This record gives sequence, C-alpha cells and structure tokens, in this order.
Amino acid sequence: MTDLDGDRRTLPPWWAVLLVVVAVAGVAFAIGRFSTFGALGAGTVPTSDSPEAGFARDMQVHHGQAVEMAMDIYRTTENPDVRVLAYDIATTQSAQKGEFYDWLVKWNLPQSGGPLMAWMDAADTAHQHVATPGASEAELLTQMGMASPAELAAMRAETGTAADCTFLALMIRHHEGALPMAQALLQLGSEPRALQVAQGVIDTQSAEIDLMTSLRRGLACTD
Repeated sequence: MTDLDGDRRTLPPWWAVLLVVVAVAGVAFAIGRFSTFGALGAGTVPTSDSPEAGFARDMQVHHGQAVEMAMDIYRTTENPDVRVLAYDIATTQSAQKGEFYDWLVKWNLPQSGGPLMAWMDAADTAHQHVATPGASEAELLTQMGMASPAELAAMRAETGTAADCTFLALMIRHHEGALPMAQALLQLGSEPRALQVAQGVIDTQSAEIDLMTSLRRGLACTD
C-alpha cells in the first residue's frame, strides 16, 4: 500500500475535509458497532416492515454497487486523487454494508423483503418522489441513483481521463440517490444506531459529492 500512502501525502488541501469526515464516520462506526446493540434488549427491536429494516436492505444493494464501481476504477485509474477517493468509498461502504447485514441478523429479520424503497412511503413529499408507485425493479434502481449494466460496461471499456470522468459522474448520481433514503430514515426511524449511521451517510456522501464535482472540474470533464 506504499503507493496509496504516497498519494495521500500529496493530496490538495480540499481533500483534508473529506478525510476528516471519513475519519469521524469511522470512529462513530466503531463505537456504535460495539455498543449500541448491547443495549437493544431494553428497547424495541425493529420489525421486518420497519424503516430501519428497509433502510438496511436497500442500502446493502446500494452500497454493493458503489464498492464495485470504486474497486473497478481503483484498479485502472492513473489519477492519484481519483484512486484515493475510490479507495475511501470502497472501504467505508464495505464496512457499512457489513453492518447493515449484521443489523438484520441481530434483529432476526430476513436480508430481503418488499419492494425497494417501499418503507419510505410514509416520509414527506420531499422523499416520496424517489419511489414511484408501480415502478419496476429496474426503474426503482434507476431512481436510487444506481448505474445500469450498460453504463457500468461503458465505464469499464474506457481508459484514462474518460474513465475517470464517467466514474465520477456515475458516483455523484449514486451518492445523490442515497441521500433521500438516509433523510427518510432520520424522519421515520427511532433506533439510535441506525439514525447515527444515516446521518453519517448524509455527512460523508455530501462531502464526497462536493469533492467529486471539484475533481470533474479539474479534469475538464464534459459529459
């Protein structure tokens, strides 16, 4: 990992903001992972139709693709800034995806169940636009900001700056799709650790959207 350490030492100043956000999110993740559910028995465990369960299921799907895209570009990019960003996204979201899986195991709930984003129906109208009633699964995935198989294939076929620009565009849209889900959980949920993670998703991914937008300007992306 020597090359990655070298990349971090030469990052431009605005990277410090993201690295601080990711570090704080990591500490919160560790503290919550080892403490929150120890006290859960004193309260009410989320049910299968709860917003917490729906969020955990949908975000596993969402984070899974983010990790996949990040690792694809991490292996191929020649841009050190894009490479560090991809590494941070892959590691952070892999850890969160594992925690979401663990929540459902601890709550004795199935890992899948119900249409994507159906748990968000009770949220206010600012969130309801994400899940269109009667939409197909493919349409719901698009509304979640997910890249299509054709878009992923196109990114993998590109090289150099073109691939970097495509990755950043897809990941910005992907992050934007996660924010309404996290905001809906903050509105509808009650489990403390789930609310803490949802706020962390908003903070970290909002910062990453700003940085990816800046990176695209620096690369003179046109798409």
